[in-house]
Amino acid sequence: MARPEDSPDQPYDFRAQRLFVEDDLGEGALVSLDRDRAHYVSDVIRLPVGGRLHLFNGRDGEWRAVREAGGKREALLRCEARLRAQAPAPYLDYVFAPLKHARLDYMVQKAVEMGAGRLQPVLTQHTQASRVNTERMRANVVEAAEQCGILSIPEVLEPLPLTRWLAGLEPARTLVFCDEAAPVADPLAPLRAAVAGPLAVLIGPEGGFSDIERRQLLARAGTVVLSLGPRILRADTAAVAALALVEAARQHVP
Repeated sequence: MARPEDSPDQPYDFRAQRLFVEDDLGEGALVSLDRDRAHYVSDVIRLPVGGRLHLFNGRDGEWRAVREAGGKREALLRCEARLRAQAPAPYLDYVFAPLKHARLDYMVQKAVEMGAGRLQPVLTQHTQASRVNTERMRANVVEAAEQCGILSIPEVLEPLPLTRWLAGLEPARTLVFCDEAAPVADPLAPLRAAVAGPLAVLIGPEGGFSDIERRQLLARAGTVVLSLGPRILRADTAAVAALALVEAARQHVP
């Protein structure tokens, strides 16, 4: 297993195995893994006693931990040193009409990789999947965070009807409305002035927004309308495209 060297002067190794835990982390803290994570450490990656990996919990930063001897079915990890301080959660909400099964898994993982801080499913007139397995979404969030070096675990919110979510949206949060009917134009231009503050990026269902929904979205003060190009994109593709544009715009913020 690849891991950072013990010297604090070595750069952080993003290839190291990372594991999310619920326990509090701190110097000398002993973490006893639950059954699923103990199986993963013992039988999947086969971490030996004395081997090291990285632990994070979304609160206490990231820690290098060493495996200690325990019982036959135990996996005990002791925190040795903090590698990174806890970063604040991103001010980016990713709001989307749910998709089915594997495509939803993919979209959730990519939203986490692209910097979403909260994931909000919304039910629209043309939403194809009205039932959302939020526990499965949370599992995908954790897996993506483990693989991508992310410290803050994005929050998965319960589904809301679009109109109810829109009514509760904070006035200070800019709504980036990805509208398939918007004129094709430079997508970065409207984003550059908006990305300095909190954002909500909204991706609709495969069938698009209804005329009533579009009027409601356009009528909200603080809405930025975004075109994703001349082609109709699948919702999971649109998610990656929109979040990539937001990240690109942020790179230009002084």
